[in-house]
Amino acid sequence: MPVFLVTWDLNREKPNYNQARDRLIQHLSRYQHIKDPGLDSVWFVSSTSSADQIDADVRTQMDNNDRLFVTKIVSGQHQGWLAKNVWEWINARI
Repeated sequence: MPVFLVTWDLNREKPNYNQARDRLIQHLSRYQHIKDPGLDSVWFVSSTSSADQIDADVRTQMDNNDRLFVTKIVSGQHQGWLAKNVWEWINARI
C-alpha cells in the first residue's frame, strides 16, 4: 500500500490551538501511520487513497490559515535521517 508524507502547520495564534491540534491528530490516527519522534508535525501514512484525497480529508480538520503538504513516497526516490523503525515501516510498504 502506498506511503505518503503528511506535514502540517497549524496557526498557533488561534485561541483553540491545542484543541485543533488534538482534533487533527485524532483524525490522522484513522490512517495506518508512523511518525519519527524528532519530527513533530510530520507523519507517514499508508493508504490506498491518492495525495489529493488525503489532502481533502485532512483539510476538513483545518482552518484556511493553516498549512498542509501531502506527497507520495516513491521507491528509490527518498532519503533522510529517521529512526530505524520508521525506515523499516516505510520500506516494508513501498
